[in-house]
Amino acid sequence: MEPRQQRGLEIAQRCRIDKDKYRGFWFVPSQSEKKHYHVMVGRVSFCTCPDYELRGDKCKHIYAVEYTLESSTKTDGSTMISETVQVSEIPRPTYGQNWTAYNRAQTTEKDQFQSLLHDLCSNIHQPPQGKGRPRIPLSDALFAATFKIYSTFSGRRFMSDLRDAQAKGFIGQVPHYNSIFNYLENPELTPILTNMITRSAMPLKTIETAFAVDSSGFMTSRFTRWYDQKYGAVRQSHDWVKAHIMCGVKTNVVTAVEIQGQHTGDGIMLPSLLAHTAKHFDVQEVLADKGYSSAKNMEAILAANATPYIAFRSNTTGRDAGQTWERMFHYFSFNKEKFFAHYHQRSNVESTFMMIKTKFRDHVRSKTDTAMRNEVLCKILCHNICCVISAICELGIDHDAFCRA
Repeated sequence: MEPRQQRGLEIAQRCRIDKDKYRGFWFVPSQSEKKHYHVMVGRVSFCTCPDYELRGDKCKHIYAVEYTLESSTKTDGSTMISETVQVSEIPRPTYGQNWTAYNRAQTTEKDQFQSLLHDLCSNIHQPPQGKGRPRIPLSDALFAATFKIYSTFSGRRFMSDLRDAQAKGFIGQVPHYNSIFNYLENPELTPILTNMITRSAMPLKTIETAFAVDSSGFMTSRFTRWYDQKYGAVRQSHDWVKAHIMCGVKTNVVTAVEIQGQHTGDGIMLPSLLAHTAKHFDVQEVLADKGYSSAKNMEAILAANATPYIAFRSNTTGRDAGQTWERMFHYFSFNKEKFFAHYHQRSNVESTFMMIKTKFRDHVRSKTDTAMRNEVLCKILCHNICCVISAICELGIDHDAFCRA
């Protein structure tokens, strides 16, 4: 018996599992928190717990309901739960991998990355030279800063890669490593990097029609310290940079990004991310978790001629929030299998953040607010270029489409 099956059996034996007769849900208690998850068992089973949302496969709560359904009552009134379950089980889908194309994308990524980044930077307008020493061309500075983030090296150890890029003709001159840091602290770079992220996603606009939204934090080297009056001790925690993104669910390319304060709420960011994406992409579906569940967000998505697949909180009703909210709540309540078949794609935004943090690190090295913000934008730009490289090799996207973006 698998660990999740074992834990599901324990829940079925020790806990009370009730069913909502009107909506068809089972209420399964959490083992770690004082809360219940909604479970639906049938041709397509689903659960509202984080484990199911992340994996898209049976969790311990689904197993607990299945064991409950398979239970039988003895003559003395005691309950016997069988360990074998057969409840309309659908084989888990498998997806093939074109390993030849995948290997080509990975083994040539660094070379293609420099070429595509050079194409992006070559279209950047060079501001006029003022008084003082001649400045480094802005295109060279952006290429150097982004390539440094891609390499994950320190500024000093990165210089040999930069000299190699100059020899290949991607930059005109090799800037000093301190110059790269100084450019990252320039607030004028923030809108330029944001625009480059948008342009880097454009070659995939014919592929992406469903988009997921979420936020995540990147740890910094700064600490916040405070005195805990209750326990009489000094506490501290890391500061972080919080990035709000919208990404395509097929290629994981980021189509819109905003970086606000670290305590900025998630829900209020959806309309602006959606509006930015809708300018360049045919948005047909928008997927988001419960943090984005609001009537305003529903109306913004419908105004963009898209369908919202946003999970509702457990205490939500279909009243007192307008006609749009009521209509979507009834669709959620009476078409759960169809709803969750679409909603499951939301986990791709979690995969996007994991791809960025695993490949380009989950922390920033910069010290100032502006530099930290620009460093996170560079990470996302590097991720987008890598997504395009994979699409060129695996999906046959035209390389020239990137140059025209």
